Amino acid sequence: MASAALPALSPALLEQPAVRVLSEALGENLLGATDFRGEVAITVDRKAWLKAVSLLKDHPELDYKLFLDLCGVDFLDREEEPERFVVVLHLYSVSKKRHVRLRTPVPEADPKLPTITPLFKGANWFEREAWDMYGIVFEGHPNLIRLLTHDAFVGHPLRKDYPQGQRHVLKEPRKWLLDVPHESEHLVINLGPSHPAMHGCFRVQALLDGEIVRDAEAEIGYMHRNFEKMVEARTYWQVIPYTDRLNYCSSFMNGHGWALAVEKLLGVPAPPRAEAVRVILSEFSRIMDHFVCISTNVVDLGAITPFFVVFRGREKIYELLESCCGARLTVSYVRIGGLAQDVPEDFVARCRETLDFVMDAAKQMDELLTRNVIFTRRFRDIGVMSKEDALSYGWAGPALRGSGVETDVRRDAPYSGYDQYDFDVPVGTTGDCYDRYLVRMEEIRQSARIIRQALDKLPAGPVIVDDRKVALPPKSEVYGNIESLMNHFKLVYDGILPPAGEVYGATEGANGELGYYVVSDGSKHPWRVKVRPPCYNNYQAYPQLLKGGQIADAIAIIGGLNVIAGELDR
Repeated sequence: MASAALPALSPALLEQPAVRVLSEALGENLLGATDFRGEVAITVDRKAWLKAVSLLKDHPELDYKLFLDLCGVDFLDREEEPERFVVVLHLYSVSKKRHVRLRTPVPEADPKLPTITPLFKGANWFEREAWDMYGIVFEGHPNLIRLLTHDAFVGHPLRKDYPQGQRHVLKEPRKWLLDVPHESEHLVINLGPSHPAMHGCFRVQALLDGEIVRDAEAEIGYMHRNFEKMVEARTYWQVIPYTDRLNYCSSFMNGHGWALAVEKLLGVPAPPRAEAVRVILSEFSRIMDHFVCISTNVVDLGAITPFFVVFRGREKIYELLESCCGARLTVSYVRIGGLAQDVPEDFVARCRETLDFVMDAAKQMDELLTRNVIFTRRFRDIGVMSKEDALSYGWAGPALRGSGVETDVRRDAPYSGYDQYDFDVPVGTTGDCYDRYLVRMEEIRQSARIIRQALDKLPAGPVIVDDRKVALPPKSEVYGNIESLMNHFKLVYDGILPPAGEVYGATEGANGELGYYVVSDGSKHPWRVKVRPPCYNNYQAYPQLLKGGQIADAIAIIGGLNVIAGELDR
């Protein structure tokens, strides 16, 4: 059965377990496989889509049980693709430490595909988003309705022929998220978007039986601005300020991840000094993000002292970032190929001083909370998520590790020199709010450990790659050298021109795996960028976590998930 597919695949590709297993099982329904920048992408016929996904998930040699991302791509007028639309799935094997990308063409005339929600719970929102953005119908989906846009929206905005400036006004919001029988005696409440714990950005409709939540459903999209549509009309440089506005509590890490994805596409690494500074500032940003998560969660529950303690530490980190680039919240400090400029001369001393201050604040927060009886009673055995469900939903970061899954992109697929540093990956045992809190507290200590190691061996040298097809020449040369002036003009006008191809770049953001799936057609604008936002997967499980618990626990649970609306809605 496999003979039709095997001759088209090189021996090197057939050495990849996923390619070999699928080629043997699917035969001619495996349409092809590629290896670009070390990433294997497998394309299957849509009639074998469900079987292929099932094999990747359940075959013992593959074990791709962690759902990462699913999206659509519009290849309008691209002759190299057999159909206009392609659906792309990203999975990860925790046991094998491998990613895989599965693709299937979907014709414009009949844009239908079987749903994979029976295999992965996390596919629910991702398939809804692909329908919302592209009009791809997932047959058998339990609730295929608008997700990021509203019910009055017309069309599918990520299609290439959809005007960027088109707007549709919502005059009446969606009243019901739950299907509640008219004769029901249970109380229906809307938690948010105006509830303080929902930050004006989220809405959850809950069905209450007294104090117990019997059913719940979430609505998102209040901050959706279609980041992914905007970047299709921007150069690779111009995307950096947009990334800052994803998880704005640790914006530097977003730009770091974007730069690494584009550098992977280009095949151009940043200099060692730039990578070391990226690691230091990313870990400071992780600490700051965890401070915000923990302290604001406690504020929502009625205690404010930890907030005052750690926000002074957050302010010190902002001052460090400001000394490097002049900005604090949305820093735009990373560049493709390195950094915008070198750090100040007193950077190492300033980092050590900041770290001492920050870790003292973390120690005080630990003393205030970890063994506090009131705090532990509000967090222990609340919002429990099993390891299997966490993988199925595609949880990541502290939330996934809190459920006992030991995975971290920094260790499992090292980038920016993380393999040079010693650090531990903390995991929980119960998967409740308290475990997620403890994991974040330990990650703060491990981040400090990484920072100290990076400072001890911070290399000298440039902070931007010496490649005039990627990096602008120094201003001092532009003002006095005609070659540098022309090079500056040409690079700004033409932009960075990566090769045609597609990559998935992943980093360990504060909330978990932050991924950028980038499709290039060789021009100065990305053809397609799909953000894999970690809290999107985490928040999708929020209604499940509420069911069977008390309504008061809803506040403890959402704070521990650390949902950032800019990242969630994009």
